[in-house]
Amino acid sequence: MGPGAQKQSESSSTPGNGTTPEECPALADSPTTLTEALQMIHPIPADSWRNLIEQIGLLYQEYRDKSTLQEIEARRQQDAELQGSADGSPASEDTPEEEEEEEEPASPPERRALPQICLLSNPHSRFNLWQDLPEIQSSGVLEILQPEEVKLQEAMFELVTSEASYYKSLNLLVSHFMENERLKKILHPSEAHILFSNVMDVLAVSERFLLELEHRMEENIVISDVCDIVYHYAANHFSVYITYVSNQTYQERTYKQLLQEKAAFRELIAQLELDPKCRGLPFSSFLILPFQRITRLKLLVQNILKRVEESSEREGTALDAHRELEMVVKACNEGVRKMSRTEQMISIQKKMEFKIKSVPIISHSRWLLKQGELQQMSGPKTSRTLRTKKLFREIYLFLFNDLLVICRQIPGDKYQVFDSASRGLLRVEELEDQGQTLANVFILRLLENADDREATYMLKASSQSEMKRWMTSLAPNRRTKFVSFTSRLLDCPQVQCVHPYVAQQPDELTLELADILNILERTEDGWIFGERLHDQERGWFPSSMTEEILNPKIRSQNLKECFRVHKMDDPQRSQNKDRRKLGSRNRQ
Repeated sequence: MGPGAQKQSESSSTPGNGTTPEECPALADSPTTLTEALQMIHPIPADSWRNLIEQIGLLYQEYRDKSTLQEIEARRQQDAELQGSADGSPASEDTPEEEEEEEEPASPPERRALPQICLLSNPHSRFNLWQDLPEIQSSGVLEILQPEEVKLQEAMFELVTSEASYYKSLNLLVSHFMENERLKKILHPSEAHILFSNVMDVLAVSERFLLELEHRMEENIVISDVCDIVYHYAANHFSVYITYVSNQTYQERTYKQLLQEKAAFRELIAQLELDPKCRGLPFSSFLILPFQRITRLKLLVQNILKRVEESSEREGTALDAHRELEMVVKACNEGVRKMSRTEQMISIQKKMEFKIKSVPIISHSRWLLKQGELQQMSGPKTSRTLRTKKLFREIYLFLFNDLLVICRQIPGDKYQVFDSASRGLLRVEELEDQGQTLANVFILRLLENADDREATYMLKASSQSEMKRWMTSLAPNRRTKFVSFTSRLLDCPQVQCVHPYVAQQPDELTLELADILNILERTEDGWIFGERLHDQERGWFPSSMTEEILNPKIRSQNLKECFRVHKMDDPQRSQNKDRRKLGSRNRQ
């Protein structure tokens, strides 16, 4: 593989067998490609690899949390070091590309950043880096491969070993909880079905998937590829995840009801959770494993994709795997939303009374984006009006993805509808600072309302963040303070998630540890409207859940990596796509 390979030809032994370069002409010739390097290296013994898998000490929940925390810390160190090396120079954001290239060779964080994409090196966890495996250490392969190839090997190795950790945890859900004889007697078959769904199918797919990954590892200690296997399973077998995850709404509800209504269930679950096998983890953390894994698997493929050579066959395979996983994850999300949205729309419809011509609320293509109370300004904006006590009166808005319904709340938890408009015919405008009385006030225009005419409402929110959130939801195409990912500018304010956050409202975004997000809007009272880089999902979240990435070089690198992950097919790649997929299937 180039300069790194020259060291091996000067060494006194070949990888792992003690022969000299004279006895092994292949070494003396110094391999210049990965293919040549692969031909020189022996397969990893099957027993050795299986022992490594069996000795994995962490459950997937522990592995996932520690891995993401390590990723956050690595970014912090890199951000601080690069920020320090810039000496606080404000010109760093506008540094020409040529000057940046001159600085990079002297920059040490590139090597230190390796742990963010590889396994935990804690000896107590029995996890190892790929490069720490005895077979790798004794083979001399680290002297052959370029540093970037080593990072790629670590990324592929992490995908395999994390799948083993996930399989271990999933197996515990089945053997320790689902198949517990006492639990079977407590639960009605319908309750057990909702609680565990098709987990046996998920477990079977994970077992076959892991077995194929193991076989690939056994072919050679230098992993040739894993994304072809991921692609095959995502395209042909991962539909079991969609079935499981789509049941999540009913699963959560059933679990809560069982805890409240069946003391025997509550006591037994608490007892089972205390077993040392569970490592102090709750039963609920095992139930959500499949959804966590399918989303994490997509991120692991992204890590691989960032490290493969551009325009190579491995890049094409990784892109294919990523796209298939993206479709599975989207289908999972849609499955969850569909279940909850249908019930929500039925509930809203029952609460509405129409003062105007009735509008059908329930539709398969409609869902709620935001609802809540605002203050409507009554009367013209004059000094006399401002002195009256009834300057504002309460109204209640239901905003759907295609429709706005304006109501007044009436006794009996009902809402009287007095106006409506298509969401595409809404316009918003923020008022300039008008003093305390008109603080957090904005103008809402209905270009065509329920009476087929234009209507204007002056609305007051309870806070600046609530005003911004309503304006963003009512007019999604309105320009935000900062640009979005799709603008493809190479710098934008960014944050990384350091505390997980679960969305409380439909316009909020659930955050996972280590998520990176572009800031599109922020408020003075601590809220951010952001766009997550790995899936372009948008939503609001508390700024306290995140910390800002200060260095422009890191922000730019994050964006460049995402552009690569989500880049469109070029003509040459499209022509070769079918051929590559056929080759991937032949390797199965």
